[in-house]
Amino acid sequence: MSNLGTVKHIPKEVRYNFLNMAAPASYVAGLGRGASGFTTRSDIGPARAGPSAEVISEAQARRGEEEIPDPDAMQDPDDERNLFAGTVYEADDEEADRVWDSVDARMDARRKARRRVSAAAWKIQANGVCREAAEAEMAAQERARNPKLQTQFADLKRTLSSLNDTDWDAIPEAGNLTGKRRKHNLRLEENQNGKSYNVSDTVITDAINKKQTVGEVDDAADGTETDLVSIGNARDRVLSLQLDQATKDASNGSSTSIDPRGYMTALNSQVVQTDAQIGDIKQARQLLQNLIQSNPKHAPGWIAAASLEVHAKKMVAARKIIAEGCEKCPKNEDVWFHAAELNTPENAKVILGRAIQHVPLSVKIWLKAAELEADVSSRKRVLRKALEFVPNSVRLWKETVNLEDDPEDARILLTRAVEVIPTSVELWLTLARLETPANAKSVLNSARKKIPTSHEIWIAAGRLAEQSPAAVAKEVKMEDDEAARAAETQARQKLATQVDALMKNAVNSLRKNQVLLSREQWLQEAETCEQDGSPLTAQAIVKATIAQDVEEEDRMDVWLEDAERASKGCFYEVARACYVKVLEEYGDEPFVWRRAAEFEKAHGSPDSVQDILARGYTANPHAEVLWLMAAKEKWLSGDVQGAQAILASAFEQNEDSESIFLAAAKIAAESSEFAAAEQILEKARGQADTERVWMKGAVLARQLGKTEEALRILEEAIQKFGKFDKLHMIRGQIYESATPPNIFAARKAFEDGRKSCPKSIPLWVLGARLEEKSGATIRARGLMEKARLANPKNDELWLESVGIEERAGGQAQAKNLLARGKFLFSLHFSSG
Repeated sequence: MSNLGTVKHIPKEVRYNFLNMAAPASYVAGLGRGASGFTTRSDIGPARAGPSAEVISEAQARRGEEEIPDPDAMQDPDDERNLFAGTVYEADDEEADRVWDSVDARMDARRKARRRVSAAAWKIQANGVCREAAEAEMAAQERARNPKLQTQFADLKRTLSSLNDTDWDAIPEAGNLTGKRRKHNLRLEENQNGKSYNVSDTVITDAINKKQTVGEVDDAADGTETDLVSIGNARDRVLSLQLDQATKDASNGSSTSIDPRGYMTALNSQVVQTDAQIGDIKQARQLLQNLIQSNPKHAPGWIAAASLEVHAKKMVAARKIIAEGCEKCPKNEDVWFHAAELNTPENAKVILGRAIQHVPLSVKIWLKAAELEADVSSRKRVLRKALEFVPNSVRLWKETVNLEDDPEDARILLTRAVEVIPTSVELWLTLARLETPANAKSVLNSARKKIPTSHEIWIAAGRLAEQSPAAVAKEVKMEDDEAARAAETQARQKLATQVDALMKNAVNSLRKNQVLLSREQWLQEAETCEQDGSPLTAQAIVKATIAQDVEEEDRMDVWLEDAERASKGCFYEVARACYVKVLEEYGDEPFVWRRAAEFEKAHGSPDSVQDILARGYTANPHAEVLWLMAAKEKWLSGDVQGAQAILASAFEQNEDSESIFLAAAKIAAESSEFAAAEQILEKARGQADTERVWMKGAVLARQLGKTEEALRILEEAIQKFGKFDKLHMIRGQIYESATPPNIFAARKAFEDGRKSCPKSIPLWVLGARLEEKSGATIRARGLMEKARLANPKNDELWLESVGIEERAGGQAQAKNLLARGKFLFSLHFSSG
């Protein structure tokens, strides 16, 4: 037991004897430790390829050596006897050969049992000949018994080389030797050679009966004349006569087979399905069939399959499919509804009756059943029966109410409806419309308590409040128009205040209930109210919500844009409310009042324009444009005294205003109060003291014929405002229009003006025309030359120069000036 687990000692001389032993036949070095499948350089030879066989043969030929043939070059590749001749023939190879020999013997035995071979073959094999030789001999015998066509005609092909051209042409075509083709070719050849055939007796008899003429004669054997073209024409005529007769019968009502007027239209109206469409329908039908078979509880599949058959014009198949779908999916309302659509009204009623048994809560089914009823009473009965099953359907209540002709009955139904469905805004609003104003107010209050988040109820309350005093306004007697208008205006303002307060409370209440509508939504509601005839409610909505979601510094611009957009959309009350809000916030801006006045002038009344302007110049007393607009509106309306009163008030606020003085003078002159106009202008020259005031004074004096007064005013004005060219022009024109004309004084006035105002084109032109009028064309021409030098790029001067030359008769000079001007301005435009 002491030696257990120890290794027995082996002497050293015996330990390494295995190194001198031969390796086993199946030994592979390294196989025990997994070193198999490796290939080394010693196994495959050197890396560089040696010379090819062609190179070796060429080298041997140069040296005169004979090429040694390869003994294995002509070896049969199927012969495996010499493939392993260089290897060691071991015991396992011998065993393998014995196995394959037994296999070959077995296969030969089976082959002998399966097929019969000739006695010669068996004899050959019995004599010890191999199987391959026996098979080769059998194949040769088979070829001898059944030779191929190629082999049979081999000798004839070889003799074709001795044929000449004539023999080649004499060989017939292979296609002409078959039966029908040969007869056709023979007949064609006979026709080409001039042969003809007699016409059948039936054709000739038919032509004679139809009384047709013969225009062509065939040389037949019996001398019969035939004309096939005429026979064809006769057939067409007979067909035409038959069609005409059928047309006459159809028009008389005796025939129903042909409609000559409508049958072409009927053909055009028919939809002919192409092969592609038919194929698509078949494919879709197969897909839907697979769908409903795999999932029979899928209702859309049944509906799609029935719709496909309807599209294919197969109503019977569609009804059958949808009926099966109703059986498979009895709880689906769409299947029942589609089945009712595909059937006649009588059958649809039966189908919907069955549907109600399976889906009694389907509103869609009940409405379809009511629609199929012919009279109103039956529809009412169906809808009231539906309300017993579905009492909380708003749509059913609406349809029931719409069928009622008596408003009282409709009101009773709606009262019951809002009790059953207290959260329906539409039912509450409909009930309020059917009630009296007093009761409608209580109805809307109840609705507001039930639905505190509905803005529609608040808007309806505002519209109700707006309509309440309408009857009172109509009862006002129009004995005094002014008093009536004042009373109506006061009542309307009071009403507007109430509606404004109501909408302000509405916005606050909705905000408390977490209902936040955007300002765009509120503006849309205001536009809807204006369209429905509630302008005060629309204005109240705008006033209460226009400031939402707008920064304070952007309010004026945004509100003006809202007003402009509403005005373009013809929502004038909404735009007016926007302007009102802008004027309340930015009343110290004169241009805001001006835009509001322009809006009222375009879309309002004269009184509204005056009201806006009066409020505007009251808030901005130094805004001259508002005073002037108010005075102009009064003057245009024919109220001259009112315009003068406004200007008088404007003088108190703007003592030195040139525009107000001139407007007052214009109104006085237009009213033929020239003395007052002169006094106003004289006062203006003392207070305003502007060149326009002096000019207007001179013009008025000239119009009144006070030439000396006008020249005096002009002399004083020129001393103060010498650079104002119109003063010089008026002065020169006064001298020129005098009787007789004072050419020298006029020339002096224009010359003084040109010295003070060398850039004034009208002064140069007036001076040249004065010289031309006095007959001094040369002086006019020279004056225009000076003008063009002082103002070289002014086209008016060039045109005036050309006109002077044309009026003087110098056409060539005019053309020269015109060419120079064109060249100068072309250079100017090209450089600029």
